[in-house]
This record gives sequence, C-alpha cells and structure tokens, in this order.
Amino acid sequence: MRNLIGEKLHMDWRLTIITIASTLLLLVDHYRSLTAYVYWDRVILYLLIPLGITIFVFREHPREYGFSLGNWKLGLAYTVLGILLMAPVIYFLGSENESMQKYYGGLFLGLPWTTFLDLIGWEFLFRGWILFAYARKFGHDALWLQAVPFALAHMGKPELETLSTIFGGFAFGWVAYRTKSFLYAFLIHWFISTFIILVAAGFV
Repeated sequence: MRNLIGEKLHMDWRLTIITIASTLLLLVDHYRSLTAYVYWDRVILYLLIPLGITIFVFREHPREYGFSLGNWKLGLAYTVLGILLMAPVIYFLGSENESMQKYYGGLFLGLPWTTFLDLIGWEFLFRGWILFAYARKFGHDALWLQAVPFALAHMGKPELETLSTIFGGFAFGWVAYRTKSFLYAFLIHWFISTFIILVAAGFV
C-alpha cells in the first residue's frame, strides 16, 4: 500500500484488523442491541467475535492473546492483593459518592452473574486481544495504548470512575501482561464491579 506521497506503508495486518474490529465492536455495543440482554451482547461482541477472528482468520491459538491460565500462582497473588487494596476504596466510593449510588444502586438483580457476563468479554477484549497484539509491536507501551480505549468506553459512567480508568486500565493491563493471562484482571474487575453495586444498593 502506498500513501499520497508515494511512500510504501508497512502495516501489521493482524494489528490493523484488531484495531478496526475492536473499535467497531465498541461502537456497535453503544448503538445497537443484538439480543434482549446487554450482558449476552457483550459476550458475543467482546469474547466470541474476537475469539472467532483469532482462530479462523489469524489461525492462531487464543493463548497467544492471554486466553490461558498463564502464571496462575502469580495471578492468584495479584488477585488477592487487588481485592484487598480495592475493597476499602470501593466501599468508601459506593457509600459516600452520590453519583455512584445513583448509577449502580439499581443494578443488583442477577448478581454476580450479570457482572460476570458483562466483564468476561470486556476484559478479554482489552487485556487479552488488544494488549497482547499491541505488545508484539510496541512492547510495554501497549499497557497505556490499551488503557486509552478502555477509558473512553467508560464515558457516561460516574465522572470520578471514568477519570480513574486510564490508570485502572493500565493496572489491569500490567496484571495481564505479567501473568500472560487476562483472567486475573477479569477476576479483580469482577469483584470491583459486583462489590460497588452491592455497596451502592446498601447491601454492604
């Protein structure tokens, strides 16, 4: 491919597909409904479609994108540490912040499976598919690169939460990168999401 001044463009076709596809998947999620339940939509959009592209288009094993147990001992240690560190923060925000209570207070029905379905694909998209694809090309810079669309995808949520997600996205990415798996970032995120709903609804 040549650009407008005649120079040949050298692009990683897998990286190009992942960048375009992940952006379109986020936009489809925002504007369209595929099923009667948003949680199943997100499993389809953020887990099944990226896995399908990985297996049938890239001809690669999903473990190359963090779909594995990875370093499970380190992963479990990070999971426990993440939960212990975030629990008091989440408790304070959920019980004291009015915008958090208003946004999350009515979402307790179906827990913890609603948050599981909501986040399993979400974490694979950012901390699996995007992170490990970008890491091949950009190394450690991929930790910040995957955190940018993650933060932007929080637009419309409480302001304090959205402002923190560029740093939270980096932290989740670091856990995934270190453990070679998106699973442990997912477990931490699943806890955070479930716990803040319970706190905001007054159950904790």
